[in-house]
Amino acid sequence: MELRCEGCAGCCVDWRPLDPAAAGSDRVGRRPPLDDVYDLVPLIRDEVVGFLDRGLGDAMVPRLFEPAEGDDRVRVDGTDLAAVDDRPVFVIGLRKPPKPVAPIGTDTVRWLDACVFLDPITLQCRIHGDDVYPRTCSAYPGHNLVLDAETECERVEAAGGGERLLDDEPPDDLPAPAFGPQALGSTVFAYPDPDDLDGVVARLRDGGATADDRARFVGAAAGSRPGSLSVDRDRMADARARTREGDSWAGDAIRGWHDRSGADGRTVGLDDDARERLVRELEDDAGAPGTPGWDDIGS
Repeated sequence: MELRCEGCAGCCVDWRPLDPAAAGSDRVGRRPPLDDVYDLVPLIRDEVVGFLDRGLGDAMVPRLFEPAEGDDRVRVDGTDLAAVDDRPVFVIGLRKPPKPVAPIGTDTVRWLDACVFLDPITLQCRIHGDDVYPRTCSAYPGHNLVLDAETECERVEAAGGGERLLDDEPPDDLPAPAFGPQALGSTVFAYPDPDDLDGVVARLRDGGATADDRARFVGAAAGSRPGSLSVDRDRMADARARTREGDSWAGDAIRGWHDRSGADGRTVGLDDDARERLVRELEDDAGAPGTPGWDDIGS
């Protein structure tokens, strides 16, 4: 597997405003998500705990699902949710605030939702190679290639973003896929107290989730036991409190980007120097890890 990633970030950015026909959608399949976030990366439980231990609990967000036909389900805030044993199932991913980016080989800088850890200038991940770098990201698009499923690289190519997938032979050392029989309690979690979610589900559905809403689910994920529905209540409460009280550079940057951003897909009214100053102010000066640029690492 060989990729040309420089100038792309197609798997990190919601580039649907640039080419809706070429871009994919997370809302396909038998259990579409409640939200409309693009390419949400599911974290395994150990990664959730790792982000918490690094003080980055405020960088994470839950995703719930609509039930497939015949699924167990629970109704909250007038919405049917996919469930196991009457507990809503969910995954945890990384938040995507609007950022000034020019992805998939384009030159025009626009406001597009992008991963909290994406450097808008270099289009590189700020935690690439770090011990909290998500397994799903490091393996992408290996599992797609094994399944002969369309990759984001190929969608970008179809949108005129240049050649991205240079070698489509899957690597031999792929980790287990995120979803499957082993996923319960490890990647797919079950919220133990659905009666506590009144109002929460509506806010998640409508894009207005609060810090406490997100913390509930991060706590439940951190307290989960792999291969089981059981949740350690003490671990859950501790993780929820740590998430709710989180005050990382990432959380500050997310708030800053939401305050400064224009409409989704709109051209950014800043020259290059002003954009770099803004990124430096909101991310680098706040404590974000740097990125190496492309000269030293190739594509």
